[in-house]
Amino acid sequence: MFNVLRVPRTRLLVRNNASLAHKRPTGIPPPLQGVRILDLTRVLAGPTATMLLADLGADVIKVEEVSRGDDTRSWNPPSAPLKEDAPKGTAHLPPESAYFLAVNRNKRSITVNFKKPEGLKILHELIRKADVLVENYIPGKLDEIGLGWDDCRKLNERLVYASITGYGQTGPYAKNAGYDVVIEGEAGLMHITGEPDRPPCKVGVAVTDISTGLYAHGSILAALLSRQQTGKGVWIDCNLFDTQIAGLANVASNYLIAGAEAGRHGTAHPSIVPYQVFPCKDGFLMIGAGNDKQFNVLANKILDKPELATDPRFETNLKRVFNREILVNVITDTLMNHDRDYWLKKFNGKGVPFGPINNIQQTFDHPQAKARGVMIEVEHERAGAIKLVAPAVSYNGKRMPVRRPPPWLSQHTEEVLREELGYTPDQISKLRADKVI
Repeated sequence: MFNVLRVPRTRLLVRNNASLAHKRPTGIPPPLQGVRILDLTRVLAGPTATMLLADLGADVIKVEEVSRGDDTRSWNPPSAPLKEDAPKGTAHLPPESAYFLAVNRNKRSITVNFKKPEGLKILHELIRKADVLVENYIPGKLDEIGLGWDDCRKLNERLVYASITGYGQTGPYAKNAGYDVVIEGEAGLMHITGEPDRPPCKVGVAVTDISTGLYAHGSILAALLSRQQTGKGVWIDCNLFDTQIAGLANVASNYLIAGAEAGRHGTAHPSIVPYQVFPCKDGFLMIGAGNDKQFNVLANKILDKPELATDPRFETNLKRVFNREILVNVITDTLMNHDRDYWLKKFNGKGVPFGPINNIQQTFDHPQAKARGVMIEVEHERAGAIKLVAPAVSYNGKRMPVRRPPPWLSQHTEEVLREELGYTPDQISKLRADKVI
């Protein structure tokens, strides 16, 4: 069983980045090497958490439904092309969906029907050898099967058991299924997203799911440290609803402290002008002149409209907020005279926050994205060379490696049964014939 290394406080060093700049990137050894995680999650929040843990070196065994696997395996198009020489026995599987590939790198996949006694036995055997179990079933469902927290801690008192749900383990909504877009609406995010004269709008990606995955990832690491201190496992209650409310940040604080209800402002800021997206001749720009000095630079050196800086209606931010519509119209009319590249050159180096509104292709073509290596290419047995977003964090100048491509369905079932649990070929064949695996 894995033991988390406790680092003495006196050994923790903080160094200036400049002092490390001349050194070659070295990275770090996988900090979670030796940690085994059973991943019973599907779709996005849970798989995000387990992928981040897998990136750090954990052995993540993704337990999937026998015939279909993770729901997102069938969420296509788009999907990766199939190789002509794909592994035998995989012809019945659909192409690897782009959605599934996004959040399942560095994992192994097994398929087990744990509603059958033989399948439940396999899960129990794996739990005895595991450090962490992560699940995202409606509260109570796994208890009915024999895989709830009380069942699992009897098998392994050191197990960290992370439950990721829609609304948490308690309260009147606990039994409700959780969906990102529903929680966005129910927990305040959609109310503050969109244009003021338009209906509420969802965020372009499932940000509540992703945030919940990040919280779950951090809480699992904390629970492993707790286990190091106590020798006991931990039951983690992580959910979309609490996560989204926590994510309201200053908007929530405005209400709790001052009773101030929020509204929708599009890309604009309620208390700063100009601070929003503006159109130009062939695209859009985000401009954020957050103080009077920046506004003077914007007027004099970028827009070539010095009269704006001396206009009594715009001389302070308070007056600019009061005269928002007039000023926004003047800036828009000016920007529409030239294309995006012209304005990007005008803004560059002036000290006024700005940026282009890039589509996805432009995002990956961005010189900073290329310099940072945000895209990696890995070889997939069914799909060939595929491109993935790289892990977002570097350690000592180096990202954690992608050791495994996202697995195809049941790719590692026999490997895990044979090497981890000692099953014989005959036993595995019988389990397959009985549709347990």
